[in-house]
Formats: sequence, C-alpha cells, structure tokens
Amino acid sequence: MSTSTNPIKNRICGTFMPVRDIERARDWYCKIFGISETPEIMSGHLCLLPMQGAGLILDTMPMWGGKEPDGPPTYQTPAFMFATDDIESSYQFMKNNGVELVTGIENGHWFAFRDPDGNLLMVCK
Repeated sequence: MSTSTNPIKNRICGTFMPVRDIERARDWYCKIFGISETPEIMSGHLCLLPMQGAGLILDTMPMWGGKEPDGPPTYQTPAFMFATDDIESSYQFMKNNGVELVTGIENGHWFAFRDPDGNLLMVCK
C-alpha cells in the first residue's frame, strides 16, 4: 500500500488512561498538572484533560473491562512519558504531593510513578 493513499495521519492526537473512578482521577490529574478549570466528564466515563501536545483522556472504559469488579486493566509498563526541564524539582514535587514513586531519578533523566489507579507512568528530562 502506498503511503500517499493512506488516510491515517502519522500523529498521536490522544492517549487513553484507564481509571476506575473518573471524578477522583480527574481531580488528581488536575492537581498534579496544575489544571485550574475542572474539565467536564462526558457520557459518564470520559474526561479530556487540556494538555500541550496529544490529549490525555481519562476513561473508565466500560467497553474494555470497566464493568469488571476490578475495573479496566491498568498500565503495568510506562505507556508514555511526561516532559520536564528540571527532573530534580519534578521528583520533589511528586514526592511532596504524596505520589507513589516507583523509582528514584534514574541516569539523571527519568523516574517512574503510579497514579491513584496503579498506572505506571514516567517523567523524563
């Protein structure tokens, strides 16, 4: 297939984050990323956070395990990273906010943490 006929763009426009409690997750992410205006919860299970770059979509994922007793499966390997210019201050900020830190600052460039649902995420310089 020729790439000139492919209608799919070479761009990520959003990333879904599986969460169990949409309101709790929205409030936590808003606090961590300094989002002052509370985003709307759509259809009872989606919340699009205003981010720079690709959007972050919190979702209880009713079609993908959200109706199961434990909720949707969480990311157990980092699916993506959040950017920072100051890794040390970022690490301290997360620590000060009671975020579950999984690693220390590794190689001077990154650390891993978990959100309240147990998703494994990274911050990278």
